[in-house]
Amino acid sequence: MAVEWKTVHARLVEQGLLPMAGVKEALLNHHDPLGVVAAAAGAGVRGMLNTARLNELVAAYEARTSAAARPAAPSPVSRLLDQKPKDLARTIAPLAAPEPIDLPLRNNRPDWSSNDFPDLATDVDVDITVHFDITGNSVTEGKMSDINACFNDRLDSIRKLIVRNSRLPRKPTDIARLNAEHARYRGRDNIAVAIGLVNEPRYTKNGHLMWGLEDETGEFTCLLTKKEGEERDRAHEEIIQTGLMPDDVVGVSGTFAQNGDLFYVDDLHFPLHDRHEKKHAETGVSVAFLSDIHVGSKTFLEAQWHKMVDWFHNDPLARTIKYLILSGDCVDGVGIYPGQDRELAIPDLFNHYTEFARLLDLLPEWVECVMLPGNHDAVRPAEPQPTFEKDIQSDYHATTFVGNPCDFSLHGVRLLSYHGKSIDDFVAGLRTVTYADPVEAMRQMLRRRHLAPQWGGKTPLSPEPEDGLVIREVPDIFVTGHVHGHECVDFKGTTLVCSSTWQDQTSYQRMLGFQPRPCMLTVVNLGTHATKSIPFA
Repeated sequence: MAVEWKTVHARLVEQGLLPMAGVKEALLNHHDPLGVVAAAAGAGVRGMLNTARLNELVAAYEARTSAAARPAAPSPVSRLLDQKPKDLARTIAPLAAPEPIDLPLRNNRPDWSSNDFPDLATDVDVDITVHFDITGNSVTEGKMSDINACFNDRLDSIRKLIVRNSRLPRKPTDIARLNAEHARYRGRDNIAVAIGLVNEPRYTKNGHLMWGLEDETGEFTCLLTKKEGEERDRAHEEIIQTGLMPDDVVGVSGTFAQNGDLFYVDDLHFPLHDRHEKKHAETGVSVAFLSDIHVGSKTFLEAQWHKMVDWFHNDPLARTIKYLILSGDCVDGVGIYPGQDRELAIPDLFNHYTEFARLLDLLPEWVECVMLPGNHDAVRPAEPQPTFEKDIQSDYHATTFVGNPCDFSLHGVRLLSYHGKSIDDFVAGLRTVTYADPVEAMRQMLRRRHLAPQWGGKTPLSPEPEDGLVIREVPDIFVTGHVHGHECVDFKGTTLVCSSTWQDQTSYQRMLGFQPRPCMLTVVNLGTHATKSIPFA
């Protein structure tokens, strides 16, 4: 069975290796990628793993592996690396079919322990506490004063998080004062510290990372250099490999050049804790996650939906599910993209919502739905988005309607649900984020404590006086959708859920070579934080 990249990447990290461009495809196409990575210890290869170093690992692997143990005529890695795709544009999704799921099964479903999912949903009452929802609280008029207020609130809020959570070498200073006194901060013995907004991040021809840093008082130009040899710093290499987003809020510490026109960054400081301690509910009921159902489209997988409904009524694990979180794009909408009318099974927008309400009514009565909008829904496109109008809500039962994003708690366990439109900006702006691995975008959102930092990108933003996209409290569970993938992993103590779609591959996705992962129901227990993913495709 093929080895997943996340497994290979974890082994690379254990060996102290950071893969560069082209290495991932070559390793996954090798007949024994884990064996190649294991050869690093004996070959003494560490640090940045480029094409040349990968060839060293392959040579070391083949030297210690007998010819009899190898598959016939394996393709040399050097030949794989020389094979160029027909489309030299950036690869945004895998072209191959999804890998088979290898799970221990019970009655043709993933096995689970009653100790991990101990309580029945019928034994507890609904307990939802909303901490933030823009619905009814949007006051912006879209004026320049609103934009300034929004960015000032973002800078002030995240600055406090950086000061509290990062290991700053000293108290931050206003940028205007640092510019005026730059002569004091030229040596290693007197480090300057500032916190501000990132402007125009870019790479130099030598691979260094450069950007402007701005606060309320002024701006200077920062340079994070790419080190070579013994001066290499793994944290710096990871930042340079990933990049920065426009309008990020970061802290920098370092020194000025002799003429004061450049600030050399020694360390970059983000606002996330090293580790988050999850809260555990006193009850052992569960929450399930879906997104991007796209009812009304010809590619909506209705047969698989009824298969899931049958599972809800008959499987013991389903009886522990008290809540179903629907993270946007529950319907396909109308007029979202050119030519959409040709791909609609239901032409009327309101009939989309009526049909989805009927489908939700098929679920057992013990399930409480929490529904928020996405970019296909009949709400304003600018985020944060308020919830649906009352005439849409009227068809639904046992459903709590919230805005996008929504910060709320279930039995004391904190959840952040966001549709995920800004993943498009993270894919465009950061080197390590792809549509094939959208969870990396979620990690970057948490590192920055902001869901959509870039103004003027692919994500329309509403400039509220209080920036509603700042992650003010680290969630126990963070869920997105939008990209039609599926994943459930832990990141620094937070469970990250990329919710699965209920839509088959669209013509646009087929043109891009994008393979969705549909019909996966993710279940998380609120008491034990055990997780299970149930396939219905």
